[in-house]
Amino acid sequence: MRALHSYDVIPHLPPGLERLRELANNLRWSWDGDTQALFARLDRGLWNDACRNPVKVLAEIRQDRLDAAARDQAFVGHYQRVCDGFDAAMERPSWYHEVRPDDHETQIAYFSMEYGITECLPIYSGGLGVLSGDHLKSASDLGLPLVAVGLMYQQGYFRQYLNPDGWQQELYPENDPATMPVELVTDDEGLPVTAVIPFPGRDVTVRVWRIQVGRVPLYLLDTHVDSNRREDQDITHRLYGVGHALRIKQEMILGIGGVKILRALGIQPTTFHMNEGHSAFLAIERIRAKIEEEGLDFDTARDATAAGNAFTTHTPVPAGIDRFGADLVEEYFGHLVPRLGISMERFLDLGRLAGEEQPADLSMAVLALRLSAHHNGVSKLHSQVSRRMWCDLWPEAPCEEVPIRGITNGVHAPTWISAEMTSLFDRYLGQRWRELPQDEGVWGHFDQIPTTELWRTHERRRERLVAFARGQLRSQIERRSGSPAELALADEVLDPEALTIGFARRFATYKRANLILADLERLHAMANDRERPLQIIFAGKAHPADDPGKKLIKEIVHVSRREEFRHRVVFLENYDMAIGRYLVQGVDVWLNTPRRPKEASGTSGMKATMNGALHVSTLDGWWAEAYRPDLGWSIGGGEEYADPEYGDRVEGSELFDMLANEIIPLFYDRGTDGLPRGWVEMMKRSMQLSCHRYNTARMVRQYAVEMYLPAHDETQAQAADDHARARALAGWRRRMIRDFPGVSVLSVDADGGGSLRVGDRQVVTCRVQLGQVAASDLMVEVYHGGVDSHGELIGADRMPMELAEQGEDGVAVYRTDLACRRSGRRGFSVRAYPFNDDLPHHLDTRLIVWG
Repeated sequence: MRALHSYDVIPHLPPGLERLRELANNLRWSWDGDTQALFARLDRGLWNDACRNPVKVLAEIRQDRLDAAARDQAFVGHYQRVCDGFDAAMERPSWYHEVRPDDHETQIAYFSMEYGITECLPIYSGGLGVLSGDHLKSASDLGLPLVAVGLMYQQGYFRQYLNPDGWQQELYPENDPATMPVELVTDDEGLPVTAVIPFPGRDVTVRVWRIQVGRVPLYLLDTHVDSNRREDQDITHRLYGVGHALRIKQEMILGIGGVKILRALGIQPTTFHMNEGHSAFLAIERIRAKIEEEGLDFDTARDATAAGNAFTTHTPVPAGIDRFGADLVEEYFGHLVPRLGISMERFLDLGRLAGEEQPADLSMAVLALRLSAHHNGVSKLHSQVSRRMWCDLWPEAPCEEVPIRGITNGVHAPTWISAEMTSLFDRYLGQRWRELPQDEGVWGHFDQIPTTELWRTHERRRERLVAFARGQLRSQIERRSGSPAELALADEVLDPEALTIGFARRFATYKRANLILADLERLHAMANDRERPLQIIFAGKAHPADDPGKKLIKEIVHVSRREEFRHRVVFLENYDMAIGRYLVQGVDVWLNTPRRPKEASGTSGMKATMNGALHVSTLDGWWAEAYRPDLGWSIGGGEEYADPEYGDRVEGSELFDMLANEIIPLFYDRGTDGLPRGWVEMMKRSMQLSCHRYNTARMVRQYAVEMYLPAHDETQAQAADDHARARALAGWRRRMIRDFPGVSVLSVDADGGGSLRVGDRQVVTCRVQLGQVAASDLMVEVYHGGVDSHGELIGADRMPMELAEQGEDGVAVYRTDLACRRSGRRGFSVRAYPFNDDLPHHLDTRLIVWG
């Protein structure tokens, strides 16, 4: 019988416990162990069944349990302590207010396609989402004036299970907002706040949900609105929907809809951060608003908005960038482009590289790079790779000068460091490690932690991991109706005292999850050594359309079922943040084997090393800059192989040699007290570095100082006096595009000989044909550095030349004094380019001429 009416009945919070709902609905609990312990104390079984979701606990708990808790003085005392801690955290003076105490104008909007904040909010797929979640947590800790924007998926990312043959299957359970820490945003009349996005032939309405992440609000857009067509309601159905048509619609909702919904909420950001290219359409919407609401032309609106746009690229290969065909772009933007006052061809060119064969696709990364003034990669190596990838956007500029800075990723330490390790840190480092993890002085006392206590704490986490893995494996076997013998075996897998290696991540082929399976005979000997055994725990998902990734999972599962590996190799299904926490907090070694340079950063290794695991990785991503021989191990020396299969054989062999000759002996080298002192000393050094340098408190501060605040200041300057500077800059750009082709470097002379000594100086003189460009609009520089065997400048610096004289024939003479400060083969060239103090970067015009 179908119900005529449906409604929710929720328990009544007893007097004195009214703030439980407030605590549950602020995701600060996701990184505060004391708050989690409070909700677990209400009903531990329900807490575990609810996937550590306090909102669901309050929705389903029996009234008598709540009433009993209100009478329990110990619980009430715990509750009061949590409330006091919550209030202190929300009101505590922050880093941001200390550095900008009178700043009431800055407002940062952070856009991301996914957010991994807690496993009970399944709107993330992997590393990008978890990084976004950690970004918000540290923004809250630092008091940054930041709001975040994303999408509210009805199903989110899939849940993984394996069939009897080990082949990945996908389930898409529905998200129920009633049992999630989300709230529908309504206006003063109780109606949902909405925004309208123009689509071809129709409008699509979005509503918005709010999640409070400490001090930071996260707004999630949802097209599941009755007035929308069914196909449009499904735009926010699944994370990363399949097909280019669905993806362009999702990215229009995120970028265009996100800007519109913030405006509907009365929020006026001065800085917009595009976390990956998915949200690049926000730049188009900002330009449109400037044109239609403030009467600017396209060029002026572009300059005025680009000054406040920041873009982070996470992708080290062009194939990983979202690209949309010209026909699809024309279909979805044909009605919008005329409102920008430009042609469709010029609109498409905003997302294309110069010289691409037409009709070329529109690249979201290129669009973001062209329409933002601040750009970064997510590690030092990745920024170098990105500069090479996108060098063609700055024609004639040396790749090392391409304005893509490196801001290395980090992780939110309070979220990922285990409760046991947290307690140890509190005892020996005080509370400052939580509040100021980026402060090197906090970690200077790390050696005070006794070796015995650190090792015993780590051992307890390994024991917890083994118990957890056994429980997970048993559940997996039960789900596929395994035999009693298989269930019995699940209780015997793994050894809580054996060297434990963790490998967990997205199963893309370049990450080479099976590299450690390359020599099963050697692996068998190591795994089953009676005195020094080794064991491996795998976890991870392949993209639903990635059959090669699924084959890797199947290969690992089949190995784990072989008799010689049944107790030593385990694959845990449905990798999520909960499984990730157990792994990074309990393994001895974190294994990372990507083919260099395809790992942009990687953050799981940071989480593991903060908990005492030692890192074994190729020199890719963050490990390329963090590695030292006394911190962990490097597979290879940073080589990049033209033949990937050959590289796999070389590095696979090196991995096994390293395990046999270095890692296993160091782990099992015990003193009379049973402690592996050499291992623990390496743990200490690794933990100290990771906790200090690779946390999101450092990362978000770096974003604030290097990108957010400059973007805000530039935006304010551009907007002053009715955008006078933006208008002037746009007009200046147009003149440079028209007149700069007439500029040329006619001659270059130096008074030095072919051989100079360190300390010598030489006068460099050049003659420049100015054409129609004023000398005041030109920068002429000596570009000098080392010279490689091909005659190319390497490690070059730039030195401005002074205008010495200017003739009536339009020829100007520039001169500078160049000092010889280093020995070796050196050289220089001379170049000229348009320069304006209002440019966000000295090569921003992308116009340059060399001598």
